Amino acid sequence: MAVPKEVKKEIRTEKPKMQFAFDKKNYMILIGGIALLILGFILLSGGGSKDPNEFSDELFSKRRMVIAPIILMLGYITVAVAIMTKRDEHTASDDNQE
Repeated sequence: MAVPKEVKKEIRTEKPKMQFAFDKKNYMILIGGIALLILGFILLSGGGSKDPNEFSDELFSKRRMVIAPIILMLGYITVAVAIMTKRDEHTASDDNQE
């Protein structure tokens, strides 16, 4: 049994366009979260003394005990939000048309 040419043309399907998992918005939030993490770890560093036999109270400064952990937690939360944010449906359809 032969299939007409018109039917053969209809059977062809278009290849789906490649889509990224993240949108531009997700990447911007992710970059912001990573920047917060880097800032938090920079604030957390230091505080040691040059002589290993001496103890430095600078280790327990407000910057290392309060500010840096808060900034680190904000960074981790921001990265989690960037990963879990869904793409907008109208944005996803606009990307397919281009």
